[in-house]
Amino acid sequence: MQITDYELFAVPPRWLLLKLETDEGVVGWGEPIVQGRLETVRAAVSELVEGYLLGMDPLRTEYHWRKLYQSGYFRGGPILMSALAGIDHALWDIKGRHYDAPIHDLLGGHVRDRMMVYQWVGGDDPGDVAKSAERDRERGYRAFKLNYPQEFRPLETPMAVDRAVDRIGVLRDAIGRDAFLGIDFHGRVSKPMAPELVRRLEPYSLMFVDQPLSPEHGDGFESIATRTTIPISTGERLYSRYDFKRLLVEDAVSIIQPDVTHVGGISEMRRIVSMAEAFDVSVVPHCPLGPVAFAASLQVCFCSQNALVQEQDLELHDPESSQRLALLEDPAVFGFDDGYVERPTGPGLGIEIDEASLRKQAQTQVNWNNPVWHHADGSIAEW
Repeated sequence: MQITDYELFAVPPRWLLLKLETDEGVVGWGEPIVQGRLETVRAAVSELVEGYLLGMDPLRTEYHWRKLYQSGYFRGGPILMSALAGIDHALWDIKGRHYDAPIHDLLGGHVRDRMMVYQWVGGDDPGDVAKSAERDRERGYRAFKLNYPQEFRPLETPMAVDRAVDRIGVLRDAIGRDAFLGIDFHGRVSKPMAPELVRRLEPYSLMFVDQPLSPEHGDGFESIATRTTIPISTGERLYSRYDFKRLLVEDAVSIIQPDVTHVGGISEMRRIVSMAEAFDVSVVPHCPLGPVAFAASLQVCFCSQNALVQEQDLELHDPESSQRLALLEDPAVFGFDDGYVERPTGPGLGIEIDEASLRKQAQTQVNWNNPVWHHADGSIAEW
């Protein structure tokens, strides 16, 4: 079997999908994307596929991963690792279809029958956030995450801290104490402010505080972790096992959140998860993306003991009405029930893309960029 061709499809709201074709008619799908840098990643995927993969045997997944990562001399980072990730998804999808087995079977078999998923809660007004969370609780979700705070200056007033903490109190009251609640600082909080803000959140029994500092200041995670009872996590802006290594060795995090679209795909995510297990660190994969990325992340979760909760942004509770699941022939394939997703049993990624729907959506112009926030003095704020 040989890889013969590929296509890339940009679809709303901000996704890029890769179709990898073979001479035997077996097709694999991947999702290579850096949100807001779609065209840059598209170019990187084209360079890698055309330069290294056409005419090659797709079943040599590990060899191809090493070749695409190592042979270019300059390696790593969000663009190259995300391009590699989408290609890796597609290669594993082809392999699973070739052997008529889900990818998690090829990685050792499943260790669980269903996977808890969490729901992202948006909104600025605390009352609106609470109502949104209450609705999702009624829909069956048992775990939630909120990006918080909004613009936060390097030094803030006591009132600003109080306002941020009170918002979490309202959300905890809305979902109850029998639900998980994680908070993502999103790298918006400075090193002087993060310890105090984390300390003030301890009464709310959080599942984690994610990205208490931006990834540039990873050397500060250990200090925060030793001063709080809340599990500290990070990972969505790290791109390989080498980026996670220092955090694990220094015991700076209790949870990691790698994203299967940014860490080089299924192959590297599996290695990262296994490495974390040696440090008794749990995994809550990041994945606010499309159904291909979600399917790829689930394949790793179902064969990994320390993967506990999976992010999703697909409206799994109502698949027939979900625009995000409309790219699939069977929008209900993920089998959501009572806050969990059932184990996929189909070959490869376990999903089938509706190509007619995909090609129709790909005719829409996709040019998403993240917002640019400013502080009151006009300086740039972390988004």
